[in-house]
Amino acid sequence: MKPLPGTAYHVTAADRGRTLAAFLRGRLEGASWSRAQQLVRSRHVLVHGNVCTDAARRLKEGEVVKVLQVAATAPPDAGQVRIVHLDDDVVVVDKPTGVTTTRHHEELAWPARRRQLQPTLEELVPEAITRHLAARQPPARRAGRRRVPPVRPVHRIDRETSGLVVFARNVPASRILAEQFRLHVTQRRYLSLVVGRVAARTIRSRLVRDRGDGRRGSGTGADGKEAVTHVSPVEHFGDDYTLVECRLETGRTHQIRIHLSEAGHPVCGERVYVATRRDAARDDSRAPRVMLHAAELGFVHPVTGATLHFESPLPADMRRVLEALRRVSRG
Repeated sequence: MKPLPGTAYHVTAADRGRTLAAFLRGRLEGASWSRAQQLVRSRHVLVHGNVCTDAARRLKEGEVVKVLQVAATAPPDAGQVRIVHLDDDVVVVDKPTGVTTTRHHEELAWPARRRQLQPTLEELVPEAITRHLAARQPPARRAGRRRVPPVRPVHRIDRETSGLVVFARNVPASRILAEQFRLHVTQRRYLSLVVGRVAARTIRSRLVRDRGDGRRGSGTGADGKEAVTHVSPVEHFGDDYTLVECRLETGRTHQIRIHLSEAGHPVCGERVYVATRRDAARDDSRAPRVMLHAAELGFVHPVTGATLHFESPLPADMRRVLEALRRVSRG
């Protein structure tokens, strides 16, 4: 039995609490237990857009399980994490796609062996710092390099999102940086390829954890947290696609993806927050992942008080999709 390419299954209320292997066995006709487990172990299964290698994972209502025809690529390692800025108090890195920023709460109790199957950016950064420092030393001194202490997350970006992330390297810096993000005084600019022709606009709503279908979204009334996204077009590809710049006035979970989808312009490659409006255009971009990149990050250094500003160029996978769309739009 071979799953169809990109086959997706929604977890219903009746499926809540079932293991991933049991869920797949019930959905894939003729699948044995060993076949279902093998699909998971060999990186052929996504849960809510993330590769899952744990056949015993308990599913939640509203999650989307996707079976891939071709195995997903292995997660990035420390060598793919670029150090943009490093000092005694903070480290700014350029995050590759395919790795979560921090470990989810339910994963904290996992044994080390299981964590190593899919490390987080937080866990990779100390090794990336070690490599960065070693590369600056004479070869004779590299053998005695010291272990770098763990870093402290102060914000996060989604697994498939690439771009700039800052970590604190000590407790005082962590507290000050976290307060900057809480007060929304940092500067963050994202670049995203979206479906349809987009004009400049500001999107305001109150985001709730459950909009009624088990997913995050905009609520009504005073419920939820205020979310403000300023959207500007950067490049149009006919009426089919737009490269947009998004500046965050607030920083809610999945804010850009939700706002753009609800506006009828979902991010290309989006699998969770798909547009439900009848006039929403179809995504035929063949984007390999959510086309969202954290291109700019600015904050005040927690110790020196200096204003720091960093920019990250578009990654290769986004550039390839954009170039393909340019060729099509030029005819």
